[in-house]
Amino acid sequence: MTDAIAAGPGVPTGPDQWRRTSLIAGLLFIGTFVTSIAGLLLYDPILNDTDYVLGGGLDSQISLGALFEVFLVITNIGTAVVLFPLLKRQSEAMSLGYVASRVVESTIIAVGLISLMALVTLRDEAGGADPASLTLAGQSLVALHDWTFLLGPGFCVGIGNGLILGWLMYRSGLMPPKLAMFGLVGGPLIFLSSIAILFGAYEQTDGIAFLFSIPEIVWELSLAIYLTFRGFRSESPLLAAS
Repeated sequence: MTDAIAAGPGVPTGPDQWRRTSLIAGLLFIGTFVTSIAGLLLYDPILNDTDYVLGGGLDSQISLGALFEVFLVITNIGTAVVLFPLLKRQSEAMSLGYVASRVVESTIIAVGLISLMALVTLRDEAGGADPASLTLAGQSLVALHDWTFLLGPGFCVGIGNGLILGWLMYRSGLMPPKLAMFGLVGGPLIFLSSIAILFGAYEQTDGIAFLFSIPEIVWELSLAIYLTFRGFRSESPLLAAS
């Protein structure tokens, strides 16, 4: 793969512009943390109550969780779009791969939130339907959400946000190499862990799954904090080419 350091059209130049780019990217990464955690917490009643579809429900709470996931989709794609004009100087193919992975991840997340909102609609409009059938349908929709969680924040994050973005940051020097290594290590780890979950080695909620995700969590946190409060490293040849 040929690395490209030539500037492209539409890429901002100068320290102020680069600082603005890193700040926006960092804030978007912070947004992905806030929205994903908030959505997961708000979804707790529907994900962990097998009889949710039969009960009174907390429709407003679930709808708020869905709204947070809509913002998660926006911030996810935003991180890739904001960084693309700069990262393509290192490798346009890899940068496009990162954008594509974020789009696919966000699409899968959207499918998951739709499945839970469909469960809310089912509970509201089921009327006098057979409780056993309702429970089965509700559990099926929750299972669909669980699979999207594995395929999106599992496989797609491991390849895109972990391996690809970690490689781009490592090779470009936009971040300290030691921080970028967390992406290069964490991405493959969470990808392999997702394969193990896929084949039933353990559950997504098991401690071992969380253990494998720690390097990726550190990587994404370091991205959010470093880009927001420090900005790109001035020593990077990508910035020197401005």
